[in-house]
Amino acid sequence: MDRHIGPNFQMPAGSIKMMSLISLCICLPFYDRVLQPALKKITKHENGITTLQRIGLGYLFSILFVAVAGLVEQQRRDSALSHASADGVAPMSVFWLFPQLMFLGLFELFGVVGHIELYNKEFPEKMRSIANSLIYLCVAGGTYLSTLVVSIVYRVTGKHGEPNWLDNDINAGRLDYFYFLIAALGVLNFVYFWSCARGYIYNYKANVNAVETIQTDILEGSNGNDFNSHSINYRAIIGRLD
Repeated sequence: MDRHIGPNFQMPAGSIKMMSLISLCICLPFYDRVLQPALKKITKHENGITTLQRIGLGYLFSILFVAVAGLVEQQRRDSALSHASADGVAPMSVFWLFPQLMFLGLFELFGVVGHIELYNKEFPEKMRSIANSLIYLCVAGGTYLSTLVVSIVYRVTGKHGEPNWLDNDINAGRLDYFYFLIAALGVLNFVYFWSCARGYIYNYKANVNAVETIQTDILEGSNGNDFNSHSINYRAIIGRLD
């Protein structure tokens, strides 16, 4: 792709990732100062949306990220093949990558930050350090799974004399198909996450239910003529909050 900005400057290939960081820096204060207060008024939730809803939005943005990447790659490949330049570079501006990298930044804003928030809020206080390490464990597990997916794609595609999807010649391969495959796997992952998140009970809700149970037990214990005959083992009841 054409990485020129003006006639005399060419963007380094390693700097393209900065587009996602720029979108993250723009969207983070917007979410914190504008969107979250508006959501608080609508949902009456202290954070606007729950932590799991925030993670779910992150998963949706990750699906959009790879889906848009596949569409852009289709256009880039068709443009490169139709113009057939000597270096194989498509006459498309590198800024066509901005939409997908914007979705990547939104995934980091909602998904990654949401995971860290969930681990720190829901784990016991003495396990906070383990909670913070889980995000890196997820990244490590995802790296191994991505290696497995790439190996399967190499073995399954590229038969009958045709190049595989991940051929070294990006114009001969079908990287767009690979992006769509990852998007399909992301949809399956989102469905699994949604099915698990539906039945999740947050710690603060569990504590509220325990307090209500304690209050009920106290009222039932004080309804008799002799309060001492209906004494409550408060230590056992308070233990429900642990």
